Amino acid sequence: MNVPTHLLSGQPKDDDGPVFREPWEAQAFAMTISLHERGLFTWSEWAHALSQQIAIAQAQGDPDLGDTYYQHWLAALESLVTTKQLSSEVELKQYQQAWDQAADRTPHGRPIELQELDFKS
Repeated sequence: MNVPTHLLSGQPKDDDGPVFREPWEAQAFAMTISLHERGLFTWSEWAHALSQQIAIAQAQGDPDLGDTYYQHWLAALESLVTTKQLSSEVELKQYQQAWDQAADRTPHGRPIELQELDFKS
């Protein structure tokens, strides 16, 4: 992966690279890299979107301890995806609700799998 290190300066990392506390954080990171590599946005667009989300969170009282970094990352990704019209806010909300519903019915420790019924309100 060819990510300019200065663009990841606030990202939690160790000597081996990015550190993820939850699987969804790694997935959001991977989706961002994949969409960038496909040419759907530039690194400067990404850096701007991420810095905007962090600024919004700080203005709302986020103490910026690093534990919410990937929440900002995901918000930035969702913002870019809707701005670039790759998806809509409505579609993103439908998927969020579907994942929540699938998670609610899935026993702990089992993989969460979306089903068609998860998209019915």
